[in-house]
Amino acid sequence: MARRTRKAGSVARFGPRYGVRIRRRMQEIEEGLKHRHVCPRCAAISVRRSSTGVWTCRRCGYVFAGGAYRPIVTTSFKREVQAADKPEAKAEEA
Repeated sequence: MARRTRKAGSVARFGPRYGVRIRRRMQEIEEGLKHRHVCPRCAAISVRRSSTGVWTCRRCGYVFAGGAYRPIVTTSFKREVQAADKPEAKAEEA
């Protein structure tokens, strides 16, 4: 027989509470938290979160600030780049 339900992973502790969408988001966040990430200094896959927004490379000992759930925050960086590009483009055209 086929399996009827999916395994819930780390969010199984919530049971049926809070709804599927919130539990899926929570699972994505927790999976990103617990994985090892690439170090910006030595390029080793050994960066882990030591506390909220503080990331540490276990290989070279590099400690740096990042996002709360991921070491590199991409959304704010994209917004800053787009905002910075717009005034320059207008100045060159004029």
